[in-house]
This record gives sequence, structure tokens and C-alpha cells, in this order.
Amino acid sequence: MADALLFSPATVLALIIVLIGILVIVKGLVIVRQSEVMVIERLGSFHRVIESGINVIIPFIEQPRAITMIRYEKRGDDYTAVSRQETRIDRRETVMDFPGQPVVTTDNVTVRINGALYYQIIDPKNAVYEVENVVQAVEVLAKTTLRSVVGKMELDKLFESRSEVNDQIQSAMEEPASKWGVKITRVEVQDISMPEEVEEAMRLQMAAERKRRATVTEAEGNKQAAIARAEGERQSAILNAEGDKESAILRAEGERESIKLVLESLGEGEEHKRTVVSYLLGQSYIKTLPDMAAQGERVFVPYESSALIGSMGMFRGLTGTPEDAVSRHLAEQGGNAAMRAGVVGGAAASPGQSQ
Repeated sequence: MADALLFSPATVLALIIVLIGILVIVKGLVIVRQSEVMVIERLGSFHRVIESGINVIIPFIEQPRAITMIRYEKRGDDYTAVSRQETRIDRRETVMDFPGQPVVTTDNVTVRINGALYYQIIDPKNAVYEVENVVQAVEVLAKTTLRSVVGKMELDKLFESRSEVNDQIQSAMEEPASKWGVKITRVEVQDISMPEEVEEAMRLQMAAERKRRATVTEAEGNKQAAIARAEGERQSAILNAEGDKESAILRAEGERESIKLVLESLGEGEEHKRTVVSYLLGQSYIKTLPDMAAQGERVFVPYESSALIGSMGMFRGLTGTPEDAVSRHLAEQGGNAAMRAGVVGGAAASPGQSQ
């Protein structure tokens, strides 16, 4: 009797109801983690998007829609694409490191570019319903945009303008990616591989350019040094000329004062002036003779100079040097007359002897 009551239809029905309730609770309670969302369909149609936290869905009537995600895993030197069906859509920023792509530049050089793409799903509904495979679509769009942008540049420009290439790719991808509920946050060109012959040519070009710069720098240094030397020589010549000028002025002033003193001691007459001039000429001859003798073995002295030197000897014998005449201030006019006669006589004898 107890066994019959234990397995009565009412008991079995109650157990079934309890099991269904437990199953509904298990299937209906969905816990979504932070930064994740789920697209819920009711009887095959879009119903809602559930956010992070505890959510309740109707089992067998409401189902999460799966999304296809592709990720590249590096195995050795190659990248292998791994495709998964995921019901939970990650809204965090995701990086896609897709393999290198061959790209032809404007100057017909084939390079292989490895890029990295950062994207974020901001509209899960469009990412599920507007495109069949959102990750693949973003990847193909990035590759085609990369070829389009790099194909407009020369090889040298490509190396100089990586940031410009990144900005152009990101700008070109924003509009189509926004239709899929995806935001392109950043694009980076990582590695650029070139053929060996092109790389060797670039090395030679770089070496030639460095040599050219060194030559230009050396030439510029020589130019600046030559300018500095010329400027120094110019300043030296100016200073020497100024020194010679001042020295000549001082010598002229000294000679003028000396002649003035001699004239004052002898008198202001024309005859006295000629006597002084004859004396000065004789001094010039005497100073020149050593230089003339140093220039050769034989020295030819004009006859007039010997007469003039004789007059100089008589002048010194009578009165001494002009400085002595000034210091003594000869008092006797007879002595002065004898001195003048001697000098004049010596000068007058010169024309007769020259005959």
C-alpha cells in the first residue's frame, strides 16, 4: 500500500514539475560577467541584449545568438587562425595581430608588412546581424586598406611616414567598420620586410649619403677655417699698417724736430738749409751701403756719393752730429762759416770730379 502511494500518478507528476522547475531555473538564470554582453533571440528573432549581472531568460524560447570570433595563434614562425563560436561578446578593446601581407609600393618594390589592429565591439546587435563574420570582415578590410594606402607611397616615404600610414588606414576603416558595430581604435604597422637586393641597395645608398655628408661637412669646415685665416690676416695687415703708419709719423716728427733743431743752431738761411739737406743725403747713403754690399761681391758707388760722404766727414769733424750741434749751440760764427764752407765746397767739387 505504501509503495502504491509512493509511485502514484500525482507523485510522479509532482516530481516532473519539480524537475522542470529546476531545469527552468538552471537554464533561465544567466550570469553575464563584466565587459560582456549576450544577444538574446526569441523564437529566432532578435529580442534584447543582456548586460553584465544576473539575467533571466525563458529556456527553449529565448536563446543566446552565437558570434564567430577568429584569433591568430603563433605556432613557431607561422600564425594559425583559430575560429570559435562564442555566445558571450567581449566589449573590451581587442588586438588582432594579423600575418604579414605583400604590398607593392609606387616605385614597384614588393614589401611584406606585418600590422596590428586594435578594435572594440560597441554595438553587439550590428556585429551579429549586419555581417556574417565580424572579425574576418575587419581583418580583410584592414588588409585591403593597407595595400591601398601603401600602394600610393614610395619605399623611402613609407619608412619616413609610418604614423601617417597608421592614421590613413584608421581613417579609411572607420566608416565601414561602424556599420558593423565595430570601432577601430588604433592601427600599427609593425615590421616592413624587403627583398635582399633592395635592402643591399638601400645600405649602399645610406653609406654614400653619409660619405657625402662627411665631405660636405669637411668642405664647410675648410671654408670656415679659410675665412677665419683670411680674416685674421686682414686684421693683422690692418694692425701692421696702422703700426707702420704711426711709426712713420713718429719718425717723421722726430726727423722734423731734429732738422728744426739743426736749422735753429745753424740759421734759417737758404745756404744753411742746403747744408742740412746734404747732410741728410749723406746719412741715407751711409745707411744704404751695408745693404748694397750684402747683395753682391762688388759694389759700385756713384762718384757724387763719395764727395758727399767726404763732406759728411768734414761736417762731423767740425761740428759732430746734428744732435751735438744742437746741444752745444755753437756760439762762434767763424766755426759755423768754416763748417758751411767745407760742406759747400765738398758739394761743389762733385760736378768737377764727375767730369
